[in-house]
Amino acid sequence: MKKILSKSLVGIALIIITFVAFNFGFHYGYEQVPMPPKELPSDVDISLLWDVWNKIEEKYSGDINYQEMIFGAAKGMVSGLGDPYTVFFQPEDSKIFQDDIAGSFEGVGMKIGIKKGELTVIAPLEESPAQKAGLLAGDIIIKVEDVYTKDITIDKAVKLIRGERGTEVNLTVYRDSWNDVREIKITRDVIKISTVKMEVVQGDIAHITIYQFSSNLDLDFAKITDRVVQDKSIKKIVLDLRNNPGGLLHQAQLIAGYFLEKGDLVTIESFGEGREEQEYLAMGNEILKDYPITILINQGTASGAEILAAALRDNRDGVKLIGEQSFGKGSVQEPINLRDGSLIKITIAHWLTPKGALISEIGLEPDIVVKMTEEDYKEERDPQLEKAIEILKAM
Repeated sequence: MKKILSKSLVGIALIIITFVAFNFGFHYGYEQVPMPPKELPSDVDISLLWDVWNKIEEKYSGDINYQEMIFGAAKGMVSGLGDPYTVFFQPEDSKIFQDDIAGSFEGVGMKIGIKKGELTVIAPLEESPAQKAGLLAGDIIIKVEDVYTKDITIDKAVKLIRGERGTEVNLTVYRDSWNDVREIKITRDVIKISTVKMEVVQGDIAHITIYQFSSNLDLDFAKITDRVVQDKSIKKIVLDLRNNPGGLLHQAQLIAGYFLEKGDLVTIESFGEGREEQEYLAMGNEILKDYPITILINQGTASGAEILAAALRDNRDGVKLIGEQSFGKGSVQEPINLRDGSLIKITIAHWLTPKGALISEIGLEPDIVVKMTEEDYKEERDPQLEKAIEILKAM
């Protein structure tokens, strides 16, 4: 009876996690009723799973935690895809993911990803402990405490780095401009993610910085837009997407609607060869479409931020991307809540720019390359912003 029950549990788990639907320009799903998986290829023998299960029950000398075995099987299947952005979260880990979307959590305040097999800082968040400790977009995290990050999964790295306010975490970090690795100690804190801010520079230029495409960005951006329109002295805009790790696709689409004509192509969702592509169009009030604009990007510009930058450059003549090549996070993940509180985040597609260029693993090449040095950061100089202003002044 025990074997029959345990096989049933594994069978249910395996069936549940074969389902998909989302994006880190997110869509959301919830699976309630598991359905049988489609017929497997003839060279795939699923009975191996039962062989392993039976041998464990027959030979293992310790106590067997069947639930943990099911979680392990789920994680194993997902990791077998070789995609760092397709992740299985068991119930306690799925809360971390939910907190990220909500925009408030305890930790060091940075977005991380896997780039060329290395655990990489996508972007430290504004005013976060990570930023204050000196971490920069593009830094490679070699170790978290004593744990080497080679071949680590993103969810495991997040669990190691995140923690309660007031506690410390030691990171071993490598940067291209360094001769050797360095240890950076960071004290964790409550992280609240800002969405957008604006300041007027040079008298007639609005410098608008979008930090992340979280769920309340559209409301905050509407307030910024009101300020721009009401201030008749503002004639031009610098849109700053540096260190913006992305977020909700719908929010990027909404913000594009301020700068583009309604119906302009924002991005293309490609599901692979033989499948119909999905086009996402600008929908909005077009209020800022006649303002001359330059856009700042860097290695921390990812996902939804890359989508917005590409959409504005491809649709509007004269829009220049200034700074450094973007991160190249152009895959689409869909998070699906499973019945036991687990969550699976699955890559279902890749983003293309309006002109059909692939973003994933490539990123956006700036029209004008301006690099930031460590001295620039220390001295609080911003040659990228200065160049953006210079270009706007010439328009």
